[in-house]
Amino acid sequence: MHIGLIGGIGPAATDYYYRGLIDRYARAGKPLELTIAHADLRDLAQNRERGDKREQAVIFAQLVRRLAAADAKVVAVTSIGGHFCIAELEALSPLPIINAIPEIDAVVRQRNLKTVGILGTRAVMETGLYGGISSAQLVLPKGEALELVDKTYLEMAIAGRVNDAQRRVFFSIGENLCRLQGADAVILGGTDLFLAFKEQDCHFPLIDCAAVHVDAIYQMSLRES
Repeated sequence: MHIGLIGGIGPAATDYYYRGLIDRYARAGKPLELTIAHADLRDLAQNRERGDKREQAVIFAQLVRRLAAADAKVVAVTSIGGHFCIAELEALSPLPIINAIPEIDAVVRQRNLKTVGILGTRAVMETGLYGGISSAQLVLPKGEALELVDKTYLEMAIAGRVNDAQRRVFFSIGENLCRLQGADAVILGGTDLFLAFKEQDCHFPLIDCAAVHVDAIYQMSLRES
């Protein structure tokens, strides 16, 4: 089945989704049909800051129509931040949207986790993945730690790469969520966080939202095929 991705927010996360789908299809010995439409990170940042879900959904819906014209059958947004308007997009979209948030909540439930921490942007942390985590208690960084995670995440996402100081921020605050605040695991609530955590031993359990979403896209594409 032809998959459509709304990418560009940010580029590193888009590449992660693209490579993830290539790898999964190659292992299955199946051909991958995929088209990516580019969304502007500045538009998303401004609309999210204003809380203008409708305006961002309209922008995304225009991209979905472009993907539909390319013969895509389903669409996914390669950004957890971009999910702030996912309900509005689902109402406007001419194609089914593969929503990451219920998939992440399902993983929390399947792992029988009672308390989970979260790292990501301020909006994602403060809203608990836009209110999407229903199967466990949620804890988030407090005070200056929350501000630091938000600032560090945005710097990393815009640059598309991580440095050692940024990695230490995520690792130390994530460890505190588990050791001091009782989290059984930490949700990587930003699709660019793979930059800091991939192939690293952070010494606490993780749920990588980007990996969960890529798996969901792959599995749904197989079912629909």
